[in-house]
Amino acid sequence: MSADAARPAVVAIGGGHGTAVTLKAARRYAGTLTGIVSVADDGGSSGRLRELLNVVALGDIRKCLVALADDDSALATAFERRYDEGELAGHALGNLILTGLVDAMGDLVLGVGEAARLLRAQGDVLPATTERVVLKAESARGTVAGQVAVMGTADIRTVSLVPGDARPPALALELIAEADQIVIGPGSLYTSVLAAVAVRGIAGAVAASRGQVVYVCNLHPQIPETEGYDVAAHVAALARHDVEVDVVLCDTIPGIGIGTTDVAVRDVSLTGGNTLVHSPAKLADALSGLLA
Repeated sequence: MSADAARPAVVAIGGGHGTAVTLKAARRYAGTLTGIVSVADDGGSSGRLRELLNVVALGDIRKCLVALADDDSALATAFERRYDEGELAGHALGNLILTGLVDAMGDLVLGVGEAARLLRAQGDVLPATTERVVLKAESARGTVAGQVAVMGTADIRTVSLVPGDARPPALALELIAEADQIVIGPGSLYTSVLAAVAVRGIAGAVAASRGQVVYVCNLHPQIPETEGYDVAAHVAALARHDVEVDVVLCDTIPGIGIGTTDVAVRDVSLTGGNTLVHSPAKLADALSGLLA
């Protein structure tokens, strides 16, 4: 048996910076590793390319690919380079390269896979869906559409995607079914985490999987999206979207409370010198410890 075969298969679900941190952490102990990433962003470079070239939002995929590349990769550094002048102002080079690869391969999954190969990524990244989708939220003030608009909304009850029948790649569902550990989050609860889980079939696959389901809670509420939320409120929001987790990892030192929940909660140190972000090393220790 190879060393990788003896190590766990890990799937991380979410989007943006949060899932990138999880992937950096899981690289330290996973045998096989996959990120399943939201493509619902409609702001910034991703939103502009989405409208101009009729592609899904690629920015969160870019971040996750870079997280799986070697730390000293010049190409990964170039992927994150953002132009600040001229017609390319605001665009990350990686978004442009991804757009070109998807076009050249004629397929989103194949294009992202080619980017992973070029970056020598230590794992795979899959879009949560291959269709262009719009994130929609039901809130106290009514229906709000678009990820940027949802991010600026308080008192959200549920989120969904338009079209509602957008499906994940078949490989994503297969990997969830085979995973030893499924890590959801950290990240913006409604606009990153649930924007990925809301794709039809993903929550059901997580529920049916034999793997351990872990939710990594944010360190701070995101204003106004999760203003006033404690850990229990995050867990309740997941449950409203048919996501039941086995255990929650949180760090209450930066200021978030736990509240009352029936789900097992592990409150451990997950930050280093910067208490605004999770430490990949500490998160790796906590996640691998849950499997042990």
